[in-house]
Amino acid sequence: MNNLTRNVCSTFLMAATATTIFAAENPPPIPAVPPAPPAHATATNALPTTSGPKLEFATPVYDFGRVKSGDLVKYSFVFTNGGDEVLQLNSVQPSCGCTTAGDWTRQVQPGEIGKVAIQFNSANFNGQVFKTISVTSNDKQKPVTVLQLKGTIWKPIELVPPYTILNIPPDVSTASASIRIINNTDDPLTLSTPESNNSSFTPTITTTKPGKEFQLTIASGESINTGNLQGKISFKTSWTNIPTLDVPFWVNVQPAIMVIPPHVMLPRGALVGKSPTTVTIQNNSTNALKLSDAAVNIPGVDVQLQEIQPGRVYHALLTFPENFEIPAGKQVTLTMKSSNPRSPEIRVPVSQAPPPYGSPAGAPTPPPPATSAAVKPAARVQTTQ
Repeated sequence: MNNLTRNVCSTFLMAATATTIFAAENPPPIPAVPPAPPAHATATNALPTTSGPKLEFATPVYDFGRVKSGDLVKYSFVFTNGGDEVLQLNSVQPSCGCTTAGDWTRQVQPGEIGKVAIQFNSANFNGQVFKTISVTSNDKQKPVTVLQLKGTIWKPIELVPPYTILNIPPDVSTASASIRIINNTDDPLTLSTPESNNSSFTPTITTTKPGKEFQLTIASGESINTGNLQGKISFKTSWTNIPTLDVPFWVNVQPAIMVIPPHVMLPRGALVGKSPTTVTIQNNSTNALKLSDAAVNIPGVDVQLQEIQPGRVYHALLTFPENFEIPAGKQVTLTMKSSNPRSPEIRVPVSQAPPPYGSPAGAPTPPPPATSAAVKPAARVQTTQ
């Protein structure tokens, strides 16, 4: 009996222990309790919505890729009104004259779409280009949207460099420039003997790669006047679509001596007080310059000659006396002697500003208008011609 009791007690003890272990390893789920809403929460705490018109472009950048110079690039930017009011497009302004705006949608209802048509003229361009277009609207968040247009322009016949400029110093008798002519197409190209529209420049052409590349050389003669001029070298080609090829060039022949300003202009009428004026003489030649005997051909004008940089830069300081006025019909000139054999004498004209348009020379200056409250009509001024 004792053994039976002992076995029953052992069995109940083992069952109780297993139940305790299972309950510890598998606790009962705790029911979720929703958080209480804050006391200040109201229906007005909903997420804000966009109010007013909103301009949204599908893509603000258009890459037109690679096109031939002279082709027209046409594209329409598509946009949507993402707001809740009518969208108004006020203006479409391209960044330069090569890009123009066509018709665009002026008003767009909420959720509707519109278009902005753009045209780009690729003539006179070569290589990569980047253009912008500014669109102004009644979008309060972004009143100005900038669109972009980009791509690469190529020319069937390319000139390297595209612009040829010959800078000829005063002590150099001749100058030359070289231009590469490149055929960017698969069709072979032949060029005729070049011709220049200016007899002072002689062109020669050599073939670097048959049908593909040439080199043009422009050489100047020995008798070229000082100043700026331009010319053109022309070829006949083997292509029917480009029968003639023109290569423009510009020439800048530097003067041996530069005078700044080249013309002294005094105020009109008798001068009030002494009037100092500075004239700068700059030597561009490689030889040193000597100036002397600076003077003005009218009494009373003081002239001082200062050498700022030895042999290179001079200042002629002119001081006109008080009440100085150039007599009618008198030609006044600042002169000085120069050691440069090409410019043995430097002459700078001096003049005064003319009277106002419609006023005869020598007419008195009308008095200023009255400033009192009771303004009387101005008396008529009788002038003698």
